[in-house]
Amino acid sequence: MNRVTDMTTTRKKLIEVALPLEAINKASAREKSIRHGHPSTLHLWWARRPLASARAVIFAQMVDDPSEYVDTLLSDPAIKRTANRELAKRVALWKERKIKHESDPSLPAPGHEPTLAECAADIERERLFKIIEDLVKWESTTNEEVLERARAEIWQSWRRACAENVDHPRAKELFDRQKLPGFHDPFAGGGALPLEAQRLGLESHATDLNPVAVLINKAMIEIPPKFAGLPPINPVSRAEVARGGHWNGKCAQGLAEDVRYYGQWIRDEAERRIGHLYPKIEITREMAEDRPDLKPLEGRHLTVVAWLWARTVKSPNPAFSEVDVPLVSSFILSPMADKAAYVDPVVEGAGYRFVVKVGSPKDAEVAKNGTKLGRGANFQCVMSGSPIVPDHIYGEANAGRMGERLLAIVAEGERGRVYLSPTKAMETIALQAEPEWKPQVAMPENPRWFSPPLYGLKTYGDLFSPRQLVALTTFSGLVLEARDQIKRDALAAGHADDGTPLNEDGNGASAYADAVSVYLGFLVSKLADKGSTLCTWRVATV
Repeated sequence: MNRVTDMTTTRKKLIEVALPLEAINKASAREKSIRHGHPSTLHLWWARRPLASARAVIFAQMVDDPSEYVDTLLSDPAIKRTANRELAKRVALWKERKIKHESDPSLPAPGHEPTLAECAADIERERLFKIIEDLVKWESTTNEEVLERARAEIWQSWRRACAENVDHPRAKELFDRQKLPGFHDPFAGGGALPLEAQRLGLESHATDLNPVAVLINKAMIEIPPKFAGLPPINPVSRAEVARGGHWNGKCAQGLAEDVRYYGQWIRDEAERRIGHLYPKIEITREMAEDRPDLKPLEGRHLTVVAWLWARTVKSPNPAFSEVDVPLVSSFILSPMADKAAYVDPVVEGAGYRFVVKVGSPKDAEVAKNGTKLGRGANFQCVMSGSPIVPDHIYGEANAGRMGERLLAIVAEGERGRVYLSPTKAMETIALQAEPEWKPQVAMPENPRWFSPPLYGLKTYGDLFSPRQLVALTTFSGLVLEARDQIKRDALAAGHADDGTPLNEDGNGASAYADAVSVYLGFLVSKLADKGSTLCTWRVATV
């Protein structure tokens, strides 16, 4: 039944009646394992809504519930015949239940007699459910056939609304049959809702108080359509297009090609400038003596994918008060049966060293717990077994006596990762890095939800090692250099030299350079997330 509010006639929407929740929940849960092409890989955002549920909810909000257009449904002979067959089944079942209830009033009442209108609405509702079930699948995010079916249903419901409000005093403005209503999310956050609204054909508008959220939404819903259909401007792609005669890319594929090209340029240039701080490791004869698995790699130089470090504090035991002992939550490097590896802390006289071994440790529980004794900052001295209580760690850290020591090296072999014992040379190279700049912004001191200051890490710059700071400042500077090169290449490709930046709604060479730089900036942001001293080794995934 149509509803009239403030001179506007509205219809009950599908979301007000029913949804195929099982299919939506299943698709939403699956998204957690998607890592390629998902917006969460662009930039992390807390409480991000699953794209599947956002897509389903927006569709169900826009589409009329079939109970609102039963007359139209029954005017179709095929639908009416199907509804009549369904009605016959339901009436027979209803009569059976009615007889049983009359003979035994304790049984549930059968309710009202089924109607043809209800059957027609339910059949149509199932059809809409099937659209939603297809729509929420991850593969459907780029399946135009599925998306077009959903968009067609939205347009159909919208045109019914326009027809019913043709006499509205603002009908021309509010009920344009040729233009769907806009979608506005005032607290857009990670952008799931405006992104899916755009995917379903709506004009999306997103706002947020957090500038990071604003940038995420611009990168997902504003920039791609702005430069959709344009060929890439990087010299390699331009040469390929010139050989082929024309650009065959769709949507924002040209923009994506440029992000890949200039991202690779930044990576290669960074390696040229600071690659000496990230050297390969040679598998020597000495290293292979106690590790038969390293024999085939002897003499090879392997690319290091991770240097694993342990924080240290002075031992609380007076006998070892000059020894910097490690605070390690686990000595397990890889728990996988065929690739098991762990760190064995070997105590030698008044010191210790870390030795990486393959296979399973003799005492798996001890290796799993590292030097940790319990929850929170509770550890034990690797030299004496003495407890290291939180107050001792806090005191050492805030006195500037918290250090670090190389725990293990992870390199890339021919058949997967290779776990190696730390070397003095590798440790020295890392510690010789000298950053030219360090963030000095103070972190909030609220131990209930933000603990780094407890450990003497007072500024955001303290979260990074000197080598990490060198890398991040290098990559940040290269984004600016890349932007200048992108602008030059865009001008060479024929983009207008209007000098108008992206934030002033430009669409020439300057704006395009800004657009590509947004995505390159996100890459640096991801490096900051993964390249800090707070980053941990996730043994469950290796």
